[in-house]
Amino acid sequence: MIEGYSLRKASEIIEVHFVTLFYWRHKLLSAIKQMDFEQFSGIVEMDETYFLFSEKGKRKIDGRKSRKRGGSSKYRGISKEQVCVLIARDRQKSTLSKVIGQGRIVKSRLEKAIGSKLSPTNILCTDAWRAFKTYSSEKGLEDYRFKSDGKERVKGLYHIQNVNNYHSRLKGWMNRFNGVQQNTSTII
Repeated sequence: MIEGYSLRKASEIIEVHFVTLFYWRHKLLSAIKQMDFEQFSGIVEMDETYFLFSEKGKRKIDGRKSRKRGGSSKYRGISKEQVCVLIARDRQKSTLSKVIGQGRIVKSRLEKAIGSKLSPTNILCTDAWRAFKTYSSEKGLEDYRFKSDGKERVKGLYHIQNVNNYHSRLKGWMNRFNGVQQNTSTII
């Protein structure tokens, strides 16, 4: 799975039936989903990234034609065709990556995804999106925000470069799957 092999190719390599591998993959993803940590420590970087919504494997898709090999969105920018994935990571590499819905990130979904993992002792580094701004002010967190124009990327120790690197690696890994399926609730 890490190498990105299809089920059929992986089944040939390790000589196990591909249906068995399908079930193993889901057991592995379920086990990873259960691995959790209590709280972030110190500086926490948080940002969202978007993937094109996919109904891969669905026979009848309502409201649009099927897209071939991932395809592209009908709309420019971020729309309901985009799946929002929240990434939060502290400097000790405790990472939360979670699908939090379709379309733009909103504070209520942000609160539900993070829960009690952040405390007032954390310093939050985010982009300038208003959901992060209102969330951090309501939680009483000290925060540093970086605008998306990229002119100011670092303020001393504070930046979001680690989480942006994680985005890049996650997108590279996910590209071979041509989309995020609707019932996906956790991203590795």
